[in-house]
Amino acid sequence: MPKPDSSLSAVIVSGGKQYRVAPGDHILVDRLSAEPGSSLKLDRVLLFRNGDDIKVAANELDGLDVEVKVLAHRRGPRIESLRYKSKKRVRVHRGGRADLTALEIIAVGGITGEKTETKTAAKPKAKAGAPKKKAVAAAKAQVEEPKGKVEETKPKRAPRKKDNE
Repeated sequence: MPKPDSSLSAVIVSGGKQYRVAPGDHILVDRLSAEPGSSLKLDRVLLFRNGDDIKVAANELDGLDVEVKVLAHRRGPRIESLRYKSKKRVRVHRGGRADLTALEIIAVGGITGEKTETKTAAKPKAKAGAPKKKAVAAAKAQVEEPKGKVEETKPKRAPRKKDNE
């Protein structure tokens, strides 16, 4: 998804759908016949924006293309449709999953955008079970068991009355 304040972006067509892209973006398009890891050039550009300069006309966009890298081939979410009419014996179930290709946008019109990646240092996590075990052991140590044998007494119930009596 491109950032709204991006100064370099384009609108491209792939698989009959339009996508607004900028360098560094990841998009999912309909399945392309390319191997993962390979590079492609998408030449159907409808709009090109570089700062305040916007090109829309077909003659201005001749020779302009978007360079992409194929990341992987995936399947989309499961989409189902069910039509049912009660008392009419009508039950129609259709569904499927779309075949998609994940793309990374490398350059738009031969211009690569600046990537500002900030990586945060991953902190090692403490074992989740260790503090709990120590806390349970400390709680057991604090509980004192009675020294003498304690008998539990149940309340005595009155005998049941019979119906005959």
